Amino acid sequence: MKEIVKTLLKNHETISTMESCTGGGVVNAITNVVGASEVLLFSAVTYSNKYKIKMGVSKETINKYTVYSLEVAKEMSYNIAQFTNSTYGIGVTGKINNEDKQNLKGDINTVYVSIYNTKDCKYYLYKIKVTGKTREENKQILITFIIDKLKIIIN
Repeated sequence: MKEIVKTLLKNHETISTMESCTGGGVVNAITNVVGASEVLLFSAVTYSNKYKIKMGVSKETINKYTVYSLEVAKEMSYNIAQFTNSTYGIGVTGKINNEDKQNLKGDINTVYVSIYNTKDCKYYLYKIKVTGKTREENKQILITFIIDKLKIIIN
């Protein structure tokens, strides 16, 4: 993440996140780096559908595709970038190591990630099947995956 923060600083760019199943793990990794306060504008951990909707995700999109979908991840990344006027927005949604009684559809251990680049109006979309034994291990796998993708996207 140090490389990402350094590149964002050098390019005078910013980033914001809207995370669900990672529970703020991506933003935590960002804030562990000196200089993060100059590039990180805002982060939201939206575990519930209610707060995804309050942050701009369409209820219709959730109903049509389920909360665990690339479509919802796209709206998360776009809306957080628009809300904060960030260069990059990250949206993460999925189920890890647990059934969701409020949202029964969707595969366990499948996670959807969207990174939105406002400069090019371009989405980078990923569907990841995590295979770790514990929730913590799967969250770390996802955070590392997102960091690796960000390194490519922002350079």
